[in-house]
Amino acid sequence: MNTSTSRSIQTIVLVLIALGLIGLALGGYLSSLSRLFINPVTSAQGWITSRYQAVQSILHASEDTTVLRQRNVELEAEVSRLQVQIIELQQQIADTKILSALVDFARANPEYEYQAATVVATDPSPFLQYVIINSGSDNGLRRGMPVVTQQGLVGRISGVTAGAARVQLIIDPASSVNIRLEPSGAQAMIAGQITGDITLEMIPQEADVKAGDLVLTSGLGGGYPANILIGQVSGVRKRDQDLFQRASVQPVVDFSQLSIVLVITNFEPIDYEPLIPPE
Repeated sequence: MNTSTSRSIQTIVLVLIALGLIGLALGGYLSSLSRLFINPVTSAQGWITSRYQAVQSILHASEDTTVLRQRNVELEAEVSRLQVQIIELQQQIADTKILSALVDFARANPEYEYQAATVVATDPSPFLQYVIINSGSDNGLRRGMPVVTQQGLVGRISGVTAGAARVQLIIDPASSVNIRLEPSGAQAMIAGQITGDITLEMIPQEADVKAGDLVLTSGLGGGYPANILIGQVSGVRKRDQDLFQRASVQPVVDFSQLSIVLVITNFEPIDYEPLIPPE
């Protein structure tokens, strides 16, 4: 009996306390007390949440970094591939322009027959000026045949194998070409130099030569056809005590950029050396 009464009293007390707390809460008397207990809990919850988000960011960032690195490698490979394609296309365009110009040259000079060839090597010696082309005797090439580009005279073949030929350039120190100057019509000779330049020699003193005059092959000597452009006079040296004038020549062909050339295959060089009287 006493136990039942005691429990009833406890229940009534708890109910009264609960009602009292509810009343105090509704009246706003417990707000300071609630902040005292709730704020630390809220702060702790916020700290835990921020740490969790930071850890998640780190984990995702690591995954994103790996993905980005892989994507960057793929993009770099794609850029390299496209750059190679651009270079190849630029080379194809350049070769097409050269071939088109060579075709125009051949059409403008229909009296000759031509064999196109690609320059595959240059002579490593600084004192010689030769190039190697990828056509030879199997293509009908022979020693002495003239070699040209769409701009003008390159040189002539000095050696031949079955599949390749060696071309002596007109800037080689051992090269000489008989020429004609226009508009004066004066006859002279050009010679290559060790420096890779071309000098104009044996110009008659009475010839009216000036900078800008055209230099063309004369056909004399039998080594080259006539009227192939070589270049222009860039400077003249005339002294009264000399037997001949001399001049410098700016060639129209850029010998450092040779890539495709034409060999004139139906020109027969004339060997007149046996006819020269001995000294």
